[in-house]
Amino acid sequence: MNAHAQKFFNRLSGRSASANPPRPVVRRGPVVEGSHVEAGPDESHGVILYLEDITVSFDGFRALNALTLYVEAGELLCIIGPNGAGKTTMMDVITGKTRPDAGSAWFGQSIDLLSLHEPEIAQAGIGRKFQKPTVFEHHTVLENLELALADDKAVWYTLFARLTGAQRDRIDEVLQIIGLQDQAAVRAGVLSHGQKQWLEIGMLLMQSPRLLLVDEPVAGMTPQEVEKTAELLVSLAGEHSVVVVEHDMEFVRSIARRVIVLHQGSVLAEGSMDEVQANRKVVEVYLGPEQAQGE
Repeated sequence: MNAHAQKFFNRLSGRSASANPPRPVVRRGPVVEGSHVEAGPDESHGVILYLEDITVSFDGFRALNALTLYVEAGELLCIIGPNGAGKTTMMDVITGKTRPDAGSAWFGQSIDLLSLHEPEIAQAGIGRKFQKPTVFEHHTVLENLELALADDKAVWYTLFARLTGAQRDRIDEVLQIIGLQDQAAVRAGVLSHGQKQWLEIGMLLMQSPRLLLVDEPVAGMTPQEVEKTAELLVSLAGEHSVVVVEHDMEFVRSIARRVIVLHQGSVLAEGSMDEVQANRKVVEVYLGPEQAQGE
């Protein structure tokens, strides 16, 4: 193995790679209409997200190519892949921003995501955190969490309404989870980059999502913030299902339970990091075929 390949593999670690994951139990629940998604997904078969044969094309370029993958209820799944692999488009499909040309997307057994609009999908229990934090910088941390309450989205009503005891308890709980209890009265604009990321995760948690999609959460963070973010995401798994898209392989190694590698819009490899790092196709994608042959 040449030095470049060894350096790449030294950044990876874990369990891994089957390009053909076992198909979960078929969906059997009745289809939930868009006006009744509040009950959330039926996770009775242990799978919270089904993406099957999803294809998306833009001006002749196939961003997703019959993509099929499943997310287990309560798991922390990491998705990696080179630029252009289809990671962002996949999340756009899940959240309703992009409609696929073909395929199906189900949230649990009974919620057809392709029949819902973006607000309905969020209401059903899917939260998405983009790479760049979007918080209300002129409001305090506490006010940001109040604004994120799922009950009433009227900004002025939310800011001046009297919170219930349950709402106050939930805000206190989320402040503890994201580690910003000491910054509750601080304006969000003066927080560090990492703290803003945690605040945005907290704002999503205020809406009680069942599935969290997190895009490159540690870009631009200090090593200490990266470590704390890893602890935060690991702590969320179980009560929530968490899908992390990330380029930082050392970070992925620190949190990975299962890893999926996307390439050219479909699943190239799947499994633990140990299995992924041993997969020749993955090596070729990251290092090129010539260097892969020399490893």
